[in-house]
Amino acid sequence: MTALLQVEGLARSFGAIKAVDGVSFEVGAGEVVGLIGPNGSGKSTLFNCILGQIGPSAGQVTFEGQQITRRSPLALNRLGIGRTFQMLQVFPRLSVRDNLIVAGQEHEGRLFGRLLAPPDAGLGAAADEMLEQFRLSHVAHQAAGDCSFGQQKLLDIAMAFMTGPRLVLLDEPAGGVNPNMLGDLHALLRRLNADRRTTFVVIEHNMEFVMRLCDRVLVLAQGRILAEGTPEQVRANPAVIEAYLGD
Repeated sequence: MTALLQVEGLARSFGAIKAVDGVSFEVGAGEVVGLIGPNGSGKSTLFNCILGQIGPSAGQVTFEGQQITRRSPLALNRLGIGRTFQMLQVFPRLSVRDNLIVAGQEHEGRLFGRLLAPPDAGLGAAADEMLEQFRLSHVAHQAAGDCSFGQQKLLDIAMAFMTGPRLVLLDEPAGGVNPNMLGDLHALLRRLNADRRTTFVVIEHNMEFVMRLCDRVLVLAQGRILAEGTPEQVRANPAVIEAYLGD
């Protein structure tokens, strides 16, 4: 397995609390890896350390062999790393299509170049492709805030793909989504993985969703990796059952 992302000894403390405590793992190119654990286990803090939202207390992160620890989210975006958040990051008053164009602009050039660009910043065709792929064409000109929560979730993910990422970190993509849409979301992520060879790391509380979606699952508990393996191995691990999956 060729490592696309390497996390080595990553730690982050808040006073006496060790939110992330020496976490190390690798993610291979083309993998779909799940990150699960109880509330407060350090999952979102780990994501934020990897993605430059907060600086780690120790350790380093490598992407495609390049050390990226403490680089800004924008710099990581331009290297080919995208993310979504637990809280939706859409612009509610803009149309769905314009949300995609704005997301693409963050990746494209400097302000002077944007001033000389056409009205859609030259990103209209890419936005239309995302609308079709994410089945949002029928709401393209609707204000994002008027869309259903599930449609906004899809838009949030589509916005991450406007930058052509090779690695996307998804923070609870199934959270709050209508159960009837979860099958479509699963199929979409799997299709993006297969067609674009996009690598995913997914934080998720919906166990059925993450176990169906992921090739490999990491279990975080008290800021440390408790277990990792295939979904079947993780389900059968006594430590995981006791810490997280048990009644």
